[in-house]
Order: sequence, then structure tokens, then C-alpha cells
Amino acid sequence: MDHSSSGTPAIREEIHWPALIAAVAAITAVGIAIGLGLPLLSVILEKRGVSSTMIGLNSAMAGVAAMAAAPVTTWIAQRLTVVNTMVLAIIAAAASALGFFYAEALWMWFPLRIIFHGAITVLFVLSEFWINTAAPPSRRGLVLGIYATVLSLGFAAGPLIFSVVGSEGVMPFAIGAGIILMAAIPILMARKENPVIGPSTDIPFMRYIFLVPTATAAVFVFGAVESGGLSLFPVYANRTGFTESQGALLLTMIGLGNVLFQIPVGLVADRIGDRRRLLSLFAVIGLVGSLALPFLIHNWLLTAVILLFWGGSVAGLYTVGLAHLGDKLHGADLASANAAFVFCYAMGMLLGPQTIGVAMDLSGTHGFAWALAFFFGLYVVLTLFRLLLSPKRT
Repeated sequence: MDHSSSGTPAIREEIHWPALIAAVAAITAVGIAIGLGLPLLSVILEKRGVSSTMIGLNSAMAGVAAMAAAPVTTWIAQRLTVVNTMVLAIIAAAASALGFFYAEALWMWFPLRIIFHGAITVLFVLSEFWINTAAPPSRRGLVLGIYATVLSLGFAAGPLIFSVVGSEGVMPFAIGAGIILMAAIPILMARKENPVIGPSTDIPFMRYIFLVPTATAAVFVFGAVESGGLSLFPVYANRTGFTESQGALLLTMIGLGNVLFQIPVGLVADRIGDRRRLLSLFAVIGLVGSLALPFLIHNWLLTAVILLFWGGSVAGLYTVGLAHLGDKLHGADLASANAAFVFCYAMGMLLGPQTIGVAMDLSGTHGFAWALAFFFGLYVVLTLFRLLLSPKRT
């Protein structure tokens, strides 16, 4: 069932901890950078009087960058090695993060977004490939649960840092850049664990998107909801009467839910027969939570509790899809499939902020919740359709 890409006869059962720590360090930096950067940049643009649609358009550059970077990441890493490519991506991400503070004109934020999120995408693809190769099959759910938990900690820590330091001055940008640079240390320390990406197959990149359609659609929805939510929730919270700090703390509750849920979700995913049922359940919870948001948002405490469970369920879309990918593919195929997985995440990042921003401009403040419900509703329909018509686990 499980094949070793290195040709060794035995399946490795131990976890390669240096590789795990290096990949986790990279994804921690990614999580904090996104969790801090998206609300920070949106709040600054809102203060400048930029429309929700334009804020969404600028945020959507993250998706453009990721869609451009994902297909070429494996090719670059095959030539420069995984470790060298990740270190270069860290340097580019840190430099562009700091660049936002010094870029006064709005148009300058578009190329900066592309550089920043292109580098972040490279880290995403390679850290996920590295961690899937470091995870023995029998412990994949646990290892990916740890990985997703730390990513979620980063997403939670980003808004928390934002709630403390605010949006004024160079400090939030310097903190973000510094955290990203620190991720290079464990990666360089683990360079002896550098995973080798073998020769690529003849399968076109786009074909990987359709190998596991339920999983890739799940990460598309996750990307749309996560990117759009992080970008525009501070605006939504502000328009519904919360302070900047209160809105940031609500974002932190979503991240905290991710942290608490991911290891249990990973373990359950290892034991469930058809993961599509689990993915469908998460989408239903996301749909119900989105529809309930306009009726709960005026009560901060109740909203925080709901967002705790909602956030954990939504992040399960990513964890379960990634575990499924690691079980089915290996070697260069796994690296390419990870890139396709992140590509779909990027498509969500591209469409999510733009859709939510337009919805808020067209239908008022609560267009934020209706747009989220739209994405979850589409995925519920897809999973139910697949479960009814396709007996295969795809």
C-alpha cells in the first residue's frame, strides 16, 4: 500500500524530528506573517479611505502570486535544493514585509503583495512536502495535526500581536519581518535532512488538481474563507461597533479554535473510512456559522465562542485534505501534488477577498457573512454530489 520513494524495503516508522522542526518553523513564520499582515494592511488601507472592493483587490494579489509561484516551486527546488530555496524565500518575504511600511503609494502595495505571497507560497509548498516525507504512514495524522496546530498558532499569534502593537509606525512590520527571518535558523540546522525531489513525471501540473477533487476543492474554500476573512473581518468588526483591538481578538479566537482542533482532527482522519464525510461535515459547520454571524455579531462573547468552534472546523478542511494527499502520492508526485494543493489554496485567496469585498459594497456590512456562506454552500453541494454519485474515495 505504501511505497518508499527511496527504494528502501522497510517503511520508516520513526519521525524525523529535525525535518519536522524545520518544516514547522517555516510554517509558523508563514502563519504569523499572514495572521499579522492581512488585518494590518487592511486596517491601514481602511484608515486611508480605500474602498472595501479595492482592499479586497489588493488582498487578492496574494492569490495571483501564489498561483504563479506554486507551479514552478518544485522545478526551482530540484535545482537549488529544498533548503536553499526555502532560505531564499524567507529573505524575500522578510524584505517585502518591511517594504510595506516604506511604500506610501497604493500602487506600490500590489508588487509588494506579489513578492511577499510568492515567497510565502514557496515556503508553504516545500514545508508541506518536507513534512509529508518526514511523517511515517502510521503517524501521518498525528504529524500533520502537529503541523496544522502550529500553523494555527501562527494565525492566532498574528492578530494577537496586531491587537497589542496596533497599526501605527514601523513596529508591526519590523516584528513580522524579524519572525520570518528567525525561521531560517532551524531550516539551516536541518540541512542534512534536506529532502530530495526525484525526477518529475510526465503528468501535466494541472492534472494534479483533479487527482483528488474533493481535497483540492476543500483547500480552495479554505483559502477563500481564510484569506477573505482575515483581510476583511477587521473592517466588518469595526462597522458593527467593535474597536480595532476587539476585532483583532475575535480573529484570535478563530485561530485558537484551529489550534485546539487540529490534532484531534488529524487523528480522526487516520481512522475514518471515507474522509469526504468529514470534509462535508466541516463545510456544513462553516455554512451554519456564517449564516449565524449577522445575528450574533453584536454580542462579543457569544461571537467569540462561536468563532472558536467555527475556526477549528474550517481549518479541518486543510488538514484532512493534506493528509489524504500524503497517503496517495510519493516522491516527485507528492511535491507536484503539494504544489497543486497550494495552487488551489491560492485560487481561493484570489477569489475570497474580492468576492467578500464586493459583497460588502453591494449588500452592506453583512455581505461579509453572506459571501462566506456562499463558499461553504458550494462545497456542501459538491461533497454531497460526490458522496452520492462516486463510490471512490477522491
